[in-house]
Amino acid sequence: MADRYLHLTGTAPGRFLTRRLGLPQPAPLRRWTLETPHLDGQLLHLTAGASAVTGVAEALRTSGPTVTERADRPAAIVLDATGVATAAGLGDVHTALHPVVRSLAPGGRIVVLGTVPSPDDHHQAAAQQALEGFVRSLGKEIGRGSTAQLVRIPGGATAHAAGSTLRFLLSPRSAYVSGQVIELTSAAPDSGSDSDPTADPAAPLTGRTALVTGAARGIGAAVASVLARDGARVIALDVPGAREELERTADRLGATALPLDITAPDAADRIAAAAPDGLGVLVHNAGITRDRRLANMPADRWASVIEVNLDSVLRTTDELLKTGTITRGGRIVATASIAGIAGNTGQTNYAASKAGIIGLVRSLGPRAASDHGVTVNAVAPGFIETKMTAAVPLFIREAGRRMNSLSQGGLPVDVAEAVAWFAQPDSTAVNGQVLRVCGQSLLGA
Repeated sequence: MADRYLHLTGTAPGRFLTRRLGLPQPAPLRRWTLETPHLDGQLLHLTAGASAVTGVAEALRTSGPTVTERADRPAAIVLDATGVATAAGLGDVHTALHPVVRSLAPGGRIVVLGTVPSPDDHHQAAAQQALEGFVRSLGKEIGRGSTAQLVRIPGGATAHAAGSTLRFLLSPRSAYVSGQVIELTSAAPDSGSDSDPTADPAAPLTGRTALVTGAARGIGAAVASVLARDGARVIALDVPGAREELERTADRLGATALPLDITAPDAADRIAAAAPDGLGVLVHNAGITRDRRLANMPADRWASVIEVNLDSVLRTTDELLKTGTITRGGRIVATASIAGIAGNTGQTNYAASKAGIIGLVRSLGPRAASDHGVTVNAVAPGFIETKMTAAVPLFIREAGRRMNSLSQGGLPVDVAEAVAWFAQPDSTAVNGQVLRVCGQSLLGA
């Protein structure tokens, strides 16, 4: 459904009226297209104190925008604050960004590089944790469709490990991601090392097979489309009842349709049979809602949501890892939700299932990398413009759209771009992460 308010604020009368009334003024977001694959402008590289990691300049040179140490209207600003280890050192963060933050171009990006808070040095831990509060607040201040993120690079690692993350965050692909903290890890052995260059940067998933559940429509169809765009051979899975729509989606993408109920006892076996050469990417997107307050919720409504959204994900993931169907260097991406972080009235079952996905990712990620060479991450969408949200009552829908730092709803492609970043072969250092794709929603942390 079209966002008429966003269109109104793009007109001169609309801007005047909303400004006089003190209403939100969302800026149209620029997303990735073939014609606009990069941000339009320069990348300003700044440092707060002395850098604690090596290779930052080299990593930035491959991120897209042209890197400079001085720019009148930068499209992006990257501040290396990895060396900030004291409360006094935070003054360098202010000194670096205060003079230039107003000059950021509309739709710009600010990325602060930090490191992991130390359990052995509470001064360093305090200073590095302070960067999180700083970035989350900055994301709510800068406006005009701009975003701010914090990327933590582990001690002893080089900035090269952040390569795929910087390319994502410093591009139009991350238009609806803001106020996020991404903590990188050391690459697991034999898992598709970050030192291995991607053969074709325009199609990084070439040669990989990706399976997407819930792929007939909405976010799942968008994920399948973006993975196919990036070169993957896609298997699109959805329930047999959605066969007709699933086949249309698959035909459009040159993908394989797999009508299958993901809760079926033999679901993992049938997925393995559909991918005889193994899966390089597994995307758990299928999900249902059966909303009702707990006092009015019968057991079958509770059980069906847990079964589809969580239990089937656990079962199929365990089996596909055990049998080696997910190949070494593979990627598992699950779909959580901000409901699983912040909760939602009438959705105790749904929020429980999505919080469970977060628990799965954080627990399994390190072990899957160590034992199988596979990373495990999740996206947590906020208000995304789909047929489901179009059916939400008007005032609730408008609240969902405006209650974030970008003052608008996201699109299915925003979630898909985040999944594609997780899925890339050079995203080895991105593991156990839950990325909110919500425009920095005011709900939750």
